[in-house]
Amino acid sequence: MNQAHAGRCYIVTGGSRGLGYATAQVLVNEGARVLLVARDADRLESSVTALGAGAIGVQGDLADPQLAGVIVAKAIAEFGRLDGAFVSVGGPAPGSVLSTSDDAWRLAFESIFVGALRLVREVCGSLEPGGAIGLVLSSSAKEVLPGLTISNGLRPGLAMLIKDLADEVGPRGIRVIGLLPGRIATDRIAEIDAAAGLDSRQRSQDRIPLRRYGSPDEFGVVAAFMLSEQASYVTGCLIPIDGGLLRTP
Repeated sequence: MNQAHAGRCYIVTGGSRGLGYATAQVLVNEGARVLLVARDADRLESSVTALGAGAIGVQGDLADPQLAGVIVAKAIAEFGRLDGAFVSVGGPAPGSVLSTSDDAWRLAFESIFVGALRLVREVCGSLEPGGAIGLVLSSSAKEVLPGLTISNGLRPGLAMLIKDLADEVGPRGIRVIGLLPGRIATDRIAEIDAAAGLDSRQRSQDRIPLRRYGSPDEFGVVAAFMLSEQASYVTGCLIPIDGGLLRTP
């Protein structure tokens, strides 16, 4: 059995389902302990139970300014150490440049941008050499996604900060990686397909060189590897997990 994360401890946000849960599952299976963070208390409890003794949970929203400090303190109190974090937040509502309101921008910015950075700052303050942080972005960090204006606006900024932060914490032996999921078969993608109408999934699959959607498990394996010490010389970069969909280098 692969024990690449034996003895290591992580915070996983968005951890009750989708990409976060899939990554947490691989981490636990490879010997790690995880603190899951999610907004839905019932779903969070079910996910923690399914992961077993290697997991604990804290309900919360990254838009809450107090949450980052609370969950980092909780992880250290429960595990005695912290080796990294997988930072994923819910995708913003669809919309166009002209139809998206100021309030929608402010809400998304607080959660997706400021909330993620707030947690990263707290985590970096507690990491030792060998620590790693993975931030889930989107292919919108490199290529415009039609109808997802907020994502197109915020993700590229976070992508640049990943490189900036990698420069800052690299001398301390800490790594920072951006993960760019494409069409992974999560509830979020199902909602986007449903909103786009008939045959949306088929049209999307026709644009993917592998001609299929990825599974959350396929994403989780890559994300967990990037957090492990097996990827110890990889930092400050964006890793597409998209079946070849992204058309930029």
